[in-house]
Amino acid sequence: QVQLVESGGGLVQPGGSLRLSCAASGSIFSIDAMGWHRQAPGKERDWVATVTSGGSTHYADSVKGRFTISRDNAKNTVYLEMNSLKPEDTAVYYCKGSDYTRRMAYWGKGTLVTVSS
Repeated sequence: QVQLVESGGGLVQPGGSLRLSCAASGSIFSIDAMGWHRQAPGKERDWVATVTSGGSTHYADSVKGRFTISRDNAKNTVYLEMNSLKPEDTAVYYCKGSDYTRRMAYWGKGTLVTVSS
């Protein structure tokens, strides 16, 4: 089992920045990729960004150039640096760990990001 705990959400003005963190514990050796998803009120959960065990990063078009995903293997933590935030970035942000071998996905409970003046 893998446990994921997000932190760093909050209220920020348009154009501002936030950094989200996702701390992983448990059987983290089984995780092939870590990512962030988000769910805005009344909408489906959407993929935001992924970082693989090899360090490759991938982004949704809506956040490309504004968000940066990174990982600190020594701390078992994944980060999402969010810049130039827009009101449409308002959502609950979820951390996801993917085990491709076992076809398992692990989710955190989410952290709320609100972009508003």
